[in-house]
Amino acid sequence: MNDNARDLGQELDWFTEVLNARLKACFSTDTADPVLHIPPPDLSNSNSCYARFIRHYDLSVIERLVLLLALIPHIRPQLLDLLWSTNEATGRGFTEFGGLHGATHGGFIPTGETAAFILTGNDLVARFELTRLFDGDHFFARHAILQLSPVAANEPLLSGALTISREYISWLTTAIERKPNYNNEFPARLIETKLEWQHLVLPSFTLGQLEEVKHWILYGDQLLRDWEMDSKLQPGFTSLFHGPPGTGKTLAACLLGKHCGCDVYKIDLSMIVSKYIGETEKNLAKIFDMAEHKRWIIFFDEADALFGKRTKVDDAHDRYANQEISFLLQRIEEFNGVVILASNLKANIDEAFMRRLHSVIHFPMPKPGERLQIWSNAFSPKARLEEAVNLARIAEKYELAGGTIMNVVRHASLKALSRENDLILLEDMEEGIRREFHKEGRSV
Repeated sequence: MNDNARDLGQELDWFTEVLNARLKACFSTDTADPVLHIPPPDLSNSNSCYARFIRHYDLSVIERLVLLLALIPHIRPQLLDLLWSTNEATGRGFTEFGGLHGATHGGFIPTGETAAFILTGNDLVARFELTRLFDGDHFFARHAILQLSPVAANEPLLSGALTISREYISWLTTAIERKPNYNNEFPARLIETKLEWQHLVLPSFTLGQLEEVKHWILYGDQLLRDWEMDSKLQPGFTSLFHGPPGTGKTLAACLLGKHCGCDVYKIDLSMIVSKYIGETEKNLAKIFDMAEHKRWIIFFDEADALFGKRTKVDDAHDRYANQEISFLLQRIEEFNGVVILASNLKANIDEAFMRRLHSVIHFPMPKPGERLQIWSNAFSPKARLEEAVNLARIAEKYELAGGTIMNVVRHASLKALSRENDLILLEDMEEGIRREFHKEGRSV
C-alpha cells in the first residue's frame, strides 16, 4: 500500500504538470503543444502494484494519463477543481473541459471529453486516435479496467463519464484484490468450502472427469499460449454437472476453485432472469464482463432456468426467449474463464448447449459403500454414537444423497445438544431420515 501511495503521488504531480500545461496552452496564442513532452515518473524499478500494472500492459503515455484521470476522483478529487471554471463568454462551463456533476460526489467527474481536452487539445488526428482507447477490443475494455459510461442515443461517445472498475481502484491503491459485493449490478455470491477433496465421495470415473476440469484451470493458459493452440481452441471451458440434489455438484465446484486458486461465484438466477424482453441478456452481460480475465469460476445452479430447451415459437416472447439462449451460447463461447452449469436432469438442458460443452459430468446417487463413507465422516469428533447405531446397516438400508445425510446429521446432533450431552441416538437419526424422506415425497 505504501509503495502504491508513493508512486501514485509522483504520478499525480506529473498529471498536475500536464493539466496546467494544457490549460496554459488553451488560453494562450502559442500554437506549440508542450503537454506530451512532459516526461512521466520513472517507475521501472518500483515493485508497487501500480508500477507492475504499467509494465504488464506496457502503457503508453496517453494510456497512463487516461488511467490517472479515471483514478483522480477516487484519490485526489480536488485536483480537477480547476476544470469547474466558467466561460465568461457563455456564462457556463467550458464545453471542451467536459465533465459531469455526480449524484452525491461534489467534485468534477471526468468524461471522455475531459481526456480529449487534456491529451489532444485541438489536434483532431490525436482526438480520433484517443477514441480507440475506448473500443471494445482495447485491453481497457477486454479486461474490464475502465470504460466510458453509456450515453443517450445520438449523443457524443466522449460525453460519457470515465469510470474505472472498483476492483482495479482497490488493487492500484490499497494493493488488495477486492472481491465484488453482491448487488443488482453483480448478482452473484462468492461460495467457499472448508472441506477437502477426500470429503467428496464420488465414483472414480466422476472424479477422473473433475480432474479434466482441474487440468484446464491449471494448464489451459499454457496450452493456448506456450503451445500456440489459441487459434485452434476456444479460450474457456464449460462443463455440465448433472445429478440428483445433494450429490456434490456445488461442493465439487467449490473444491475446484479452492485447489486451483480461483474464486467461485454462484449466480443468483432470480436476479438474472427477467420477464422483460432483452433484460436477461443485459444482466448476463454484466456478469461476464466483470468476470473476464479474472480466473473466476462462474457457477449456474439449477441452470435449467437459463439453459433449458428452446420453445416452439408461438409469439414474440417465445422468439426473444430463444434469442436469449442464442446470446448465452455466443457469450459462453467467447468467455475466457470456466463456466459450470448444474442441473438435476441432463435432459432439461438445450441440445445446442450440450453440443458445445467441453465435459458432461454425472453425479450419481451414492451406493451403499459410498454412503457408509459419508456417514462415517459426517459427525463431529466430539460426538459419540450410541451402541445401537449401526452405520453400515443404515447406509445399506436408506438410499440418501450426501447432502441429505448431512441434514440428518445436523438434526441428530442438535437433538443431542438440546439434551446437553454428546450422545447421538438412533431414534433421532431415524427421525431425521423420515423427515428427509417426507420432504422428497418418499416413504421409509
